[in-house]
Amino acid sequence: MPKVSQEYYEKKKEMIVEAAYQVCLRKPVEMVTISDVIAETGMSMGAIYRYYEGLDDILADMVMMMRREYDSYERIEELSKEKGLSFEEITYRACDIIGEVMEEHLMDIQKINFDFGSLAVNNPERMAKIMAGTDGNGKTDSILFTIFPKMVEAAMKQGYRMKGTPEEIGAFLATSFSGIEKVCILSANYGAGSSGVKVEPRAAFRTLAKSIILLFGGKVDE
Repeated sequence: MPKVSQEYYEKKKEMIVEAAYQVCLRKPVEMVTISDVIAETGMSMGAIYRYYEGLDDILADMVMMMRREYDSYERIEELSKEKGLSFEEITYRACDIIGEVMEEHLMDIQKINFDFGSLAVNNPERMAKIMAGTDGNGKTDSILFTIFPKMVEAAMKQGYRMKGTPEEIGAFLATSFSGIEKVCILSANYGAGSSGVKVEPRAAFRTLAKSIILLFGGKVDE
């Protein structure tokens, strides 16, 4: 390959990753092929392989791109640094942030993340290879738990006490988060909501916020 600038090299890689992303929006990740990406870019196979060893390397960079786009974690971190917030304020605002960002990305990043989950179940070795090309497991799964210590601290200052063990509440938060995410993604992308009930992320996470507050003995908005 003729010597090119680093900027040119990175721009080409970004173009290839964006092409893979557009294909993944239309097809389940498991069904995407390197030929799909080649067709989307308009480049030759040889040109693609100048920048990537194969499809899974491209998908690894796509995962990194999606992490940068999905900004709940950064907004939750900013919230965790604010001072003087009540337990209720922290809880409502944290859940509102998560719901807003999830709703914004239901048809794109969340859809693709859901597909990756299916790939992990059906082909764990391939998924492990893709993830090995990233800088870790990402922050999405821990966004609510990032703010949780401050929520507990604020609740204790207000005289509240958890109506369960930290482990029980942690399990409740994890399963609730995953359940809302799954149902909303299925409903938005595949028309397969639970029992025909349409679930909106913002409303669902507002209900989760109320549940968390009640688990600490607080009062919720009527």
